[in-house]
Amino acid sequence: MEAVNKDSILKEIPLFSDLSEEEQALIKERVNFVEYKKGQNIYEEGSCADAFSCVILGRVVIYTKDQDGNETILEYLHHGKYFGIISLLTGEAHSVTAKAINDCLILAINKEDFNFLLNKIPRLAIDLGQTLSRRLKRKDVHQKTIFESTVISVFSSHSQAGKTIYALNLGLGLKRETQKSVMILDIATQDKAHSLPGRLGLQGEHRVLDLSLPLDTAGTIKDFLLKDNFGVDLICLSYQPQDDACLKRLVNVLSRLVNDYHYIILDLPAYMDRIIFQMLNQSDLIHILTGTEPVELEKTHNLIERLKSEFHFQESKIKIIINEYKFSKLTYEQQLEILKYPVLATLPKIELAASDRLVLDAANCEYARAMRRVSRTLGDRLVGLALGVGVGYAFCHIGVLKVIEEEKIPIDVVSGSSTGALIASLWATGKSSQEILEIAREFREPKYIWSIVDLTFPKLGFIKGNKLYGFLKKHLGNKTFRNVRLPLRIIASDVRKKESRVIDKGLLVDALMASCAMPGVFRPFGMRAKEEMLLDGGVINPLPTEVLLKMGVRKIIAVNVTPSRQDIQRQYEKIKEGMSLSPAISPQRRWFTPLEISPKKGGIVKFLTGFSLRQYLREAFRINILDIIFSSIEVMQSEMAQQEAQLADIVLHPDTSGLYWLELHRAAEFARRGEAEARRNLEKIWQVINE
Repeated sequence: MEAVNKDSILKEIPLFSDLSEEEQALIKERVNFVEYKKGQNIYEEGSCADAFSCVILGRVVIYTKDQDGNETILEYLHHGKYFGIISLLTGEAHSVTAKAINDCLILAINKEDFNFLLNKIPRLAIDLGQTLSRRLKRKDVHQKTIFESTVISVFSSHSQAGKTIYALNLGLGLKRETQKSVMILDIATQDKAHSLPGRLGLQGEHRVLDLSLPLDTAGTIKDFLLKDNFGVDLICLSYQPQDDACLKRLVNVLSRLVNDYHYIILDLPAYMDRIIFQMLNQSDLIHILTGTEPVELEKTHNLIERLKSEFHFQESKIKIIINEYKFSKLTYEQQLEILKYPVLATLPKIELAASDRLVLDAANCEYARAMRRVSRTLGDRLVGLALGVGVGYAFCHIGVLKVIEEEKIPIDVVSGSSTGALIASLWATGKSSQEILEIAREFREPKYIWSIVDLTFPKLGFIKGNKLYGFLKKHLGNKTFRNVRLPLRIIASDVRKKESRVIDKGLLVDALMASCAMPGVFRPFGMRAKEEMLLDGGVINPLPTEVLLKMGVRKIIAVNVTPSRQDIQRQYEKIKEGMSLSPAISPQRRWFTPLEISPKKGGIVKFLTGFSLRQYLREAFRINILDIIFSSIEVMQSEMAQQEAQLADIVLHPDTSGLYWLELHRAAEFARRGEAEARRNLEKIWQVINE
């Protein structure tokens, strides 16, 4: 727990991430970090609320008890999720119990300090108010059956953006991936028909809730509820664009639904009228769909600017989805340049005559896969895989990947440092664990390591890296981060800035050359566009878990192949023994021997006896330089990897005893060790994934 960098914590919590440095500093002065052991209650149902709480490390379960003492689990909370807020604002007792599932670190702000911060940071109060007001208004309707609901508006600044198909598949995807309750509100003006009932296979007449009429006059919510065969509920609503009462009635409807639905999706018409903007303001998240034409992208940019300036929406709560429903002359980079905002997802073109319910009826198509990632992101179901450094040790990752493939463990994002980045890249581009093992078997004998070594004068490193570049090019070609089947992050270390660099754009080969450049051995790799000098990602992030957290991943499997301190000490003793016995440095073995000029060879120098210079460099380089450098780095990496491992839910640490870090020819044995470790922890992995 002590290893957490508390200075960066606030930047990783969605509620605080958009605040200014001054506002974050104000919060930092008033936060406390409290540790809870596994099974310890953070607060109990019926107790007084005295603090705002947010999960930093570990996992928290929220549950209630009935009169007989039976527990009903309402939610599992991971990194960045805050709780206890409603009771804190109302002054009432907690209606649920919060308990640590495993050892946890909780950020806590006591009640007095929290009220002070709300007064000092108005936009924080506005954000919380927008999120919680409807829950506070209707909390007395009936006992909650969920812990927290999320209202998502789906909108577009122009027609033909695929908005309704997206809303439909978002609802179906959330239901499928999270198994939580989902409601879709199909909202249209009174002169327009509703299309979602038909798309969900609901035949016949259906009632429409008219927001221009008082709810008590129109009927109860249940009178308008439509249930399909896919587990998603639907209500069709109509409104009058100039009727302000429609907004109040929509808020009333939402407040009656938040106790029963985890996700409420508003499919809003693509109109830029005042009522629509006010409806958007009732949302926790806004998903804005855009096409790929310059005019569509510009409209989307202007829409976001308006939401931020007029309604004070936090940028982090506005998500852009690019729909490639028609061919664009613009590259992805050019599209981003016009938008000037990050993109949550890109939806590929849907084939003609395809089902509207793509996530169910065409689960393997690219559109459905993109929707799966969006749904898992929203549902805090993203599973990230962090592959650590280790040269030969990193071949253990291959065995872990084999288990992931065979057991169909869902992985949504993968990150890697150094050799771990190489394995991650091969897998992310679609190669199976078996195919990766075959690539590793190219080093079938110890001598084959020289196929990627090209010595140079040691100004910045002993190895130029040209042969390594050729090896990477052979297996990855010109593939970029846009060619991967799941999001990939490669970690390097910036020499000049002395900080970690997360690479997620450009050629994979270039990113890997940077991430694999072991300091003192390989020359630093220059990313020419920015004139950077990048080194081995393992220098700063040997186990890249933090980058996954910043991406919103809440369930992390980390594979730490770095030996423990005890393993390193034993290895170091062997190295010292090997150095003392090495013939390459023995005074009886000279590497520079008498020379002979051979006239037949045109005066070329050759070595008559003993070791040649090339042999000497091989032997001395192998035993002296590489081992000393790698062992020194290992000591440092071992400690850092242990710190980064605390951010993971599951840490796999294969047994590499008896294996040497440079034994690339033993790839199959490394892979077997990784597979054994993954199978030993299968039950724990599934427990985390299914929570």
